[in-house]
Amino acid sequence: MGGDFGPHCIVPASIACLVEYPSLHLVLVGQSSFLESLIARYPGVDRTRLRVEHAGEVIAMDERPAQALRGKPDSSMRVSLELLRSGAAQACVSAGNTGALMALSRYVLKTLPGIDRPAMVTAIPTQAGYCHLLDLGANVDCSAEHLYQFAVMGSVTAEALGVVRPRVALLNVGTEEIKGSQQVKLAASLLQGAVGLNYIGFVEGDGLYRGEADVVVCDGFVGNILLKSSEGLAAMIAQRIEALFRSSLAARLVGVLALPLLRRLQDDLAPAQHNGASFVGLQGIVVKSHGAAGPDGFKSAIRRALTEIEENLPQRLHGRLGEHLL
Repeated sequence: MGGDFGPHCIVPASIACLVEYPSLHLVLVGQSSFLESLIARYPGVDRTRLRVEHAGEVIAMDERPAQALRGKPDSSMRVSLELLRSGAAQACVSAGNTGALMALSRYVLKTLPGIDRPAMVTAIPTQAGYCHLLDLGANVDCSAEHLYQFAVMGSVTAEALGVVRPRVALLNVGTEEIKGSQQVKLAASLLQGAVGLNYIGFVEGDGLYRGEADVVVCDGFVGNILLKSSEGLAAMIAQRIEALFRSSLAARLVGVLALPLLRRLQDDLAPAQHNGASFVGLQGIVVKSHGAAGPDGFKSAIRRALTEIEENLPQRLHGRLGEHLL
């Protein structure tokens, strides 16, 4: 029921995913009469693979996490996480209030042993492929120990998704050892002594996009600003290129020739293609969709959850964390 577009986005995205993945089963949690009215617009939907679970309350996008945790036991977000905890579902995907989703996930699912705080992680495109960036906003203030745990979780997640011996770096204002906040310097000291972790040192923002690391670690304040700035920059560049090709007749002719390549580039870099941030460190799979994502973006978030189910990510994390954690 959350996100900027709510069920008007999530219902068509879910139905499209059912068509794309014949073995997929989905539970839509929210106000049942409203959801059923939207599903009715899509005749031919296989209702043996799509059901509705009623939840009478909705958490607003600007609602305080503490209020959502204590005051709305029948919210769609809370009911979804209860289904996951009970085993009635294997993953939860939400476009709702990030703070509320994190607070409820920690309360309902609990964290894995040895993890103080879950972190949000997603893969962002780089010159060399992809980089797993965390934290993206779940933890604004982080200690050195938290950054250390994020590095371990990011490394294990990247391995589960196919990266061999992931290169782990701390995001910093410079690559020299003397630079950075006290927390970052202390985290670097902890990571340098970590056995079995491929820690390569500090990386700057431009180095991230050059593909100098497979996992980049920072606190949620920095990570969220970096992610949102990157999305805004990509959109601005696309608009500038489009305006340039419309500026004259000669530019339009060149644009016609370049159009296939530009569309391919736009598809590769479109935020919708990379939507879906995982809450790693929980005893269950929770994926946060961008609140402003449309149907294509929400489909990407569902695909992310499917991948983590197939890779059994929480169990893999649980099995590997003991090797690295302090």
